Parts: sequence; structure tokens; C-alpha cells
Amino acid sequence: DQHLGTVNVDLPITTGFWRSVHGSHNGFFRECFFDECAHALKRDPSELRLELLSERPRERAVLELALAKAGPVPDGQHRGVAMFESFGARCAEVCDVSVTDGQLTVHRVTAAIDAGTVVHPDSVKAQVQGAVVMGLSSALGEELTFVDGAVVATNFHQYALLTLAKTPQIDVHIVPSAEPPGGVGEPGLPPAPAALCNAI
Repeated sequence: DQHLGTVNVDLPITTGFWRSVHGSHNGFFRECFFDECAHALKRDPSELRLELLSERPRERAVLELALAKAGPVPDGQHRGVAMFESFGARCAEVCDVSVTDGQLTVHRVTAAIDAGTVVHPDSVKAQVQGAVVMGLSSALGEELTFVDGAVVATNFHQYALLTLAKTPQIDVHIVPSAEPPGGVGEPGLPPAPAALCNAI
């Protein structure tokens, strides 16, 4: 179980909701901190997650599916795992990366989602793929800078989005479920930057 609290902060800059709303930062901080705890305990982060989810069958099933579909870690690559529940869905992601001469390459993201009853599987997969791309993009290059309270970037030539050439293979798998439908447009984002950082 988890408990989340919020504190309102008045900012001098107008802000708006971002895809996945609270899940983006809460998922990142929680899942990266979890990996730090696992390493401090000298435990494999995936095994520790599965052990702690022994009484949470939906969460455990989504993590097991993502790990199973990801298969063994390819030679020369490193793996990060993260999962998060938001908007009535559970999503786990496995991110495989390599670093050569200081250059990071994201090779593949394997995602599993339990969104309850699914009507259009292809739509679910497309939404999760888009959320993964947005999550990775935020971690790898997106940045807004301000001068005198105004955004410097005037268009995308000054705002580095993830390009198609740098987008990894993204495989999405759906956990069969008869539970009530959950969201699919946002739950795929929170695990992406966390799994990436856990891999690094």
C-alpha cells in the first residue's frame, strides 16, 4: 500500500497538466528509490519487487509478464525495471540499454499492462508505445528554460524531442483481465524514465 500527499506551491510561471499527471514524478522517484534500496540490501531489484508483491496478484502478474517477455539480458547491455499503478491500470516496463564511450543507447523497452477489460488491444498498445516515447523523451532531452519568466523555446527546433532514429524497439503485452477498464493513455509513461535510469 502507499500513501500520497500533496503540497500546493505558488509558482511565478503558469503550469499545466502533463501526460500522466502525478504519475510522472511519483513513479520516477518511487521506482528509482526502490532500486537504490534493493542495491543497498544486495538484492536483485526485480526479485525483490516480486517478493514484496506476493499478496498483490495483479501487480505481480504485470511485472512477471514484462520480465518474461523481455527474456534474458542481451550481452553488453544493462537492464532496468520499473512499474507503477495509475488511472486504474498497472504498467511494468523493462528497459535494456548500453553505454559506449559515454554514449547511451536505449535498445528495447518491453512493457506489460493490466488495464482491466480491453476492448481494442491495438489501441492499448499504441497508447503505451506513445507514453513510453514521451517518458524516454522527457528523460533524454526535453528541457524548458526561462528568461524573465518567459519560455525561451519558440518551437520544436529548440525543444529536443526523442527522434524516430533514437526511439528503441517497444514491445507491449496485455495482461488478460476481466476487471473494470482502466486508463491506457497515461499509465505507460511513469515506468519509462524510471526503468531507463535503473538500467543506467
